[in-house]
Amino acid sequence: MEQERRKDRRLDLEAKLIMERLDSKKQEKVRVDVVDLSKRGIGFQCEEDLELNAVYQAELTLWTKEIIHTFVNVTRKEKKGEHYIYGATFVGMPESDSCKINIYELFDDAEHGRL
Repeated sequence: MEQERRKDRRLDLEAKLIMERLDSKKQEKVRVDVVDLSKRGIGFQCEEDLELNAVYQAELTLWTKEIIHTFVNVTRKEKKGEHYIYGATFVGMPESDSCKINIYELFDDAEHGRL
């Protein structure tokens, strides 16, 4: 069994992420579905074959419909049928945006009786 290496608890939520690779001349946006989220990183799935260790500009739409503009570095990739499952860390996310994710965690804990 693989040992858990994440430092923060991952949250399940309905969110969308639109990503655009920084070092590419293509201005193509990739739509992905968020699987889980923490203040340090994000898990998502999509049909596109993204490159490991590539940095993407991202627009993360939260449950409140608020959009966070950030950068993500793809650190994990796994092929599952027609989709890829990715793990990425946030790069240079402002503390104010990180706090929004923490606030969601508090609401999630309260809703599930973990407080």
